Amino acid sequence: MTVSIYNNSSFTDTPYGLQLRQTFATAGTFSVTGIPAGTNRIYAVVIGGGGAGSSQTTGGGGGGGAGGYSQGWTYVSNTVTVGAGGTGSSSAVAGNNGNPSIYGMVLAGGGSGGLATGVGGAGGGATTPTGSTSTASYTGAPAAATNIVGYASGGGVAIAGVSSSGGNGISTTTGTQTGSAGGRGLITGGGGAAGTAGTGTGGNGGTGDFYAGGTGTSGTGTSFGGGGGGAGYTSVGANASANNGGNGGSGGGGGGGASTGGTAGSGGAGVVYLYY
Repeated sequence: MTVSIYNNSSFTDTPYGLQLRQTFATAGTFSVTGIPAGTNRIYAVVIGGGGAGSSQTTGGGGGGGAGGYSQGWTYVSNTVTVGAGGTGSSSAVAGNNGNPSIYGMVLAGGGSGGLATGVGGAGGGATTPTGSTSTASYTGAPAAATNIVGYASGGGVAIAGVSSSGGNGISTTTGTQTGSAGGRGLITGGGGAAGTAGTGTGGNGGTGDFYAGGTGTSGTGTSFGGGGGGAGYTSVGANASANNGGNGGSGGGGGGGASTGGTAGSGGAGVVYLYY
């Protein structure tokens, strides 16, 4: 015997049909109003903020990982939090992680910042990773280690995923060097930087399903080689400028790495969509 949810009294919610009703695309915590009385469940798409790239005293920093992507049914909540992207810095330390976004019981972590060693940050899962290993996704897909493709990919050289990794920076400071591109995916990581006395070219930000990543800069000397910002869910990644990384696109794009004392790109803010 089969039972339809549409005439089963155990299921008291009746979705209107999956129509997008509200969008929250600015970082912060906000009140959710206007949901009709009698609506017991909402379908939410939730994206975390992208990680910032890293910088190096000499050499190239890694790109930041993309924000996590989660979706599913949830109870109605009167608040929503949209995660800010990690803020880029010129300090020779790991890039700042992106911040998580949440609505009801649907949570998406931020992307990991580029590592202090120049390795790209991992893509975000259901929670925010630390370093080059991602976390399990909201769907239950497992974590991915460095250089491993996953739903949320591990940090490394152009590693693909729904939320992809930031590209590796190049530590060699002489000769012709090119940073790694951010990984391809739905939401993408930033490109790695190349800081060298020779000709340095920063990696491009990852190419997304909807938008392009920013381009890295190229030239001779350490004032070039910044990595491009990764494509976010809702916009392109920004191009690098001189030895500075480009910012990640809105909707969780990772920031590009910076070369030799430049300022790394910031990650793009997350976004939350509510359907009911």
